[in-house]
Amino acid sequence: MRQDLFQYEVQGLDGQPIDLPSLRGKVVLVVNTASRCGFTPQFAGLQALYQRYRERGLVVLGFPCNQFGHQDPGSHDEIGAFCQKNYGVDFPMAERIEVNGAHAHPLWRALKRAQPGLFGLGRIHWNFTKFLIDREGRVVARFAPMTKPSALAARIEALL
Repeated sequence: MRQDLFQYEVQGLDGQPIDLPSLRGKVVLVVNTASRCGFTPQFAGLQALYQRYRERGLVVLGFPCNQFGHQDPGSHDEIGAFCQKNYGVDFPMAERIEVNGAHAHPLWRALKRAQPGLFGLGRIHWNFTKFLIDREGRVVARFAPMTKPSALAARIEALL
């Protein structure tokens, strides 16, 4: 496993690379998202965190995922438009990826190895699982889908 999570390659919803190495020195909150999930309103809380802390070095990075109940089936354009229109999302959104299984994105494999979660199973159990990464690219915490973004403020502040 790479110790530095900023070395993985990630594509944005627009098909352009997201420059993870440029995030070195920032605190990053990585979240698997879905636009048709009971937790979808968390986009508002994620956006609020981003607005509140981005000047101090926080980046929220969303990864749409359709593996849980097929709750994000739209095209990349549809996903981006939904997030912007309904929640004002302007934090970076990656292309839709898989977080579990043989086709799981390498970044997500590394996140799960670093913080395996419930009973150490190393799986993502649902949409809106959150990983907090420090300025050096190390995963320092994992949060369950039901953890509201606002509950992460103190942990984020401690890293900023």
